[in-house]
Amino acid sequence: MNKRTSLLRTPYTVRICHWLMVICFFFVAMSGLSWFFPSLNWLNNLLGGPQLARILHPFLGVAIFVFLLYMFFRLVGHNLPEKGDGKWFANVGKVAKGEHVEELDTGKYNAGQKLLFWGIMGLISVLLISGVVIWRPWFAPLFSIPLIRIGLFVHALAGVLLMLLIIGHIYLAFWVKGSVDSMSSGYVSRKWARTHHPRWYRQVTGDSARKERS
Repeated sequence: MNKRTSLLRTPYTVRICHWLMVICFFFVAMSGLSWFFPSLNWLNNLLGGPQLARILHPFLGVAIFVFLLYMFFRLVGHNLPEKGDGKWFANVGKVAKGEHVEELDTGKYNAGQKLLFWGIMGLISVLLISGVVIWRPWFAPLFSIPLIRIGLFVHALAGVLLMLLIIGHIYLAFWVKGSVDSMSSGYVSRKWARTHHPRWYRQVTGDSARKERS
């Protein structure tokens, strides 16, 4: 992509943090599935076998939280609720069909992306807290057996929900053409920005016009 005719959407440090988190999440999710479904027990070989996987799983989980915490402070300002978010949900059918409703006037992130942002933040926080409760041999001895059982259930449920959310995130990233560029090169075309996030486009370019010819 020609950087002279494009806009920087995702800074380098955020992209690196995102991909490190993706790598860690992959190994954590695979090891988690290997324990959840006995038929997938072979997946823990990705982390060197059952014993090593049980040791690395929680540490990688903590690494995910640290990376996510950095992304939270970098991106939270663009993911706060706004009055126009309700309009996006009201027109979600048209958005899903690829119809761009001008009155939505979306900022850097639309309401769906904000919902995904807070969903991921919330679920990973739940995973961290429940993970500490069940983390043997370091923290589990500090809690009662009933609490550990609840922690195991909550951890497994949050893990499944997070994986489903991430699958949806991946699908939408490829479905909206040009979105992947934002997390690879960091840049998006001006046309893409005007089409999908017109208010953000005006903010970064200083263009006060509601529309601009391609």
